[in-house]
Amino acid sequence: MKSKGLLITLGILGGLILIAFMVVGWYVGVYNKLVALDEGVNGAWSQVQNQYQRRFDLIPNLVETVKGYATHEKETLENVINARGKVGQMVISPEVLKNPQSFQMFEKAQGELTSALTRLMAVSENYPNLKANENFLQLQSQLEGTENRISVERKRFNETVQVYNTTIKTIPTSLVAGFGGFVPKPYFQSAAGAESAPKVKF
Repeated sequence: MKSKGLLITLGILGGLILIAFMVVGWYVGVYNKLVALDEGVNGAWSQVQNQYQRRFDLIPNLVETVKGYATHEKETLENVINARGKVGQMVISPEVLKNPQSFQMFEKAQGELTSALTRLMAVSENYPNLKANENFLQLQSQLEGTENRISVERKRFNETVQVYNTTIKTIPTSLVAGFGGFVPKPYFQSAAGAESAPKVKF
């Protein structure tokens, strides 16, 4: 009788240990998946930053080229320089993705820079010699290409964030996400009025 009871007890203990191993294995698997998704968001974020940096680096040459032809467009040039300065002062790391307010500040600064650049490019329409300048044309082409790359990387970033956010909100993964400190990431939003195409000729 005792041996039968002992076997039952051992069977129950063995079952509990097996269940515990299964739960731990599931938790580790889900946690590792969330880490991979989180790193995917960080990787997509770094690609967005790369393209913003490329644009940031093009601006001084563009401003100097325009300045040579459109010296009395001082306010437009200063707006670009000031907007670039604001962007340059921001220290951006993947940590900004955990703070919606910092993310919005980053997005706002980049939006102001985009707006200032759009006005600067519109200025070129009034200066035939500037429009024909080979250096300006090359910078304009590089800037247009960079803007396209920024749009592509922002779209990829949002797609990556959608997968991540959906995963951490889905049961039972949300339990692991809660314990692991995984929080939703912000999306890039369209700027106000973005639904209307700007009337700027390049």
